[in-house]
Amino acid sequence: MLQDDAAAPAQPEGWAEPVATALLVLADGTVLEGFGIGATGEAAGEVCFNTAMTGYQEILTDPSYAGQIVTFTFPHIGNVGTNDEDLESLDAAPASGVRGAVIASAVTNPSNWRSSRHLDGWLKARGIVGITGIDTRALTALIRDRGMPNAILANDPQGRFDREALTAKAAALPPMEGLDLVPPVTSREAKGWGETVWQHPVGYGSRAPGEGLKVVAIDYGVKRNILRLLAEAGCDVTVVPATASAEEVLALKPDGVFLSNGPGDPAATGEYAVPVIRALLDRKVPTFGICLGHQLMGLALGGRTVKMSQGHHGANHPVKDHTTGKVEIVSMNHGFAVDPSSLPANAVETHVSLFDGSNCGLSLTDRPAFSVQHHPEASPGPQDSHYLFDRFVSLMRQTKGGNA
Repeated sequence: MLQDDAAAPAQPEGWAEPVATALLVLADGTVLEGFGIGATGEAAGEVCFNTAMTGYQEILTDPSYAGQIVTFTFPHIGNVGTNDEDLESLDAAPASGVRGAVIASAVTNPSNWRSSRHLDGWLKARGIVGITGIDTRALTALIRDRGMPNAILANDPQGRFDREALTAKAAALPPMEGLDLVPPVTSREAKGWGETVWQHPVGYGSRAPGEGLKVVAIDYGVKRNILRLLAEAGCDVTVVPATASAEEVLALKPDGVFLSNGPGDPAATGEYAVPVIRALLDRKVPTFGICLGHQLMGLALGGRTVKMSQGHHGANHPVKDHTTGKVEIVSMNHGFAVDPSSLPANAVETHVSLFDGSNCGLSLTDRPAFSVQHHPEASPGPQDSHYLFDRFVSLMRQTKGGNA
């Protein structure tokens, strides 16, 4: 509920006004009162909204949300509980890129055969601060009108808050522009990956290494399901840190390189990532990028990225693939976009958002490389975009055959 300085009407005798145990304090001084859930304390970040109706656990463990507080527009969050399988961050330890969660309705007891934990306890264990009882539609409208604001999310079971101090903290937060948020979410060392997609009733499968195309995945905050689909497509995947040099990548003798999703301003991450990508493209190594990886490829080609007002965060975005003429329903999670007018002549726009016309994909005419802004592994369509992984495999096979 929004703070209101007007005098409150007299309450019926015996009425007990509920005490706000959590606040979302925006940088402009707007205060939203609610009830705390998850970890106590304060969380600071940029507030965005996500329109997906499912997948809240995957959203809350997506490293691309580092530095952000996520508002869920769907009111029923937590109703299927949580489990130990549906994590997207590569590190399964209690940590997450998400700074906080904003939820409309109170979280009910879970009802799902895969559930092993209530959302509240799961948030506490991962150190994620949450708030419920918020008019998330009003907050979403505010973001659409004014852009994504910085904020402090505070949770105190006793309801003790210094609102003036919280407002000052929110106002002092740096903008997302210029922030490299990859270092806290990238892998610390190279590691192999063999897990494949989930199938009922056995769960996640695995494949033996040494039988497929060698793919080096540069981890800017990679999601597990991307790696699963690469393995499912027949790739032997090695994940390397975001700071890996071109020489270190090439020493692994890859048939292809994957550029992962991740958080923050691509121009900031590009300070060290772009030279590596340029070197790999110059060597004509087959390359496939998703989300931040797409933006970094655009920068490596000499293009530029721009900050979006409200970003794209949801699982219902229509994107047209110009190469097939088909429209896909895709999952999005990004606050920056590639400016297509800045791309060189050898970069062809392959995908475009039907919501706002923003760039959602590119491919090169002179090198075996392509990338997309959306998340083909998230399966909102449900599998409209899985062909992109097969496209990558075909590109590697063609290049490998041509070099044989």
